[in-house]
Amino acid sequence: MIKEIIFSDKAPAPIGPYSQAVKVNGTVYVSGQIAADLAPAGDIKAETSKVLQHIGHILEAAGLKFSNIVKTSIFLKDMNHFTAVNETYGSFFFDNPPARETVQVARLPKDVNVEISVIAVE
Repeated sequence: MIKEIIFSDKAPAPIGPYSQAVKVNGTVYVSGQIAADLAPAGDIKAETSKVLQHIGHILEAAGLKFSNIVKTSIFLKDMNHFTAVNETYGSFFFDNPPARETVQVARLPKDVNVEISVIAVE
């Protein structure tokens, strides 16, 4: 197995011992991304959009696009934000959206409101 570390200087650097993304056998695993600069008082739509922009930069560094995403995981601090997050999320996926789960969690890093991780394939 050859493991390639993916990094984009257009997305936040990891805040712990992990990589922004790892590519193995044509599959890219993108770590959970947050928008710490917009939370906790920020607009949830703006925060979600920023998170997805970070993901886009990381995918670009791996030579991929949003259309390569096959699975997403959305972690919300408050499920009452689901509709707004879903609306913003949907604007990034035009056709054939990926599989997904959305869960509410007790707390997220840096007290953000949303964190998203993805799996993409070449």
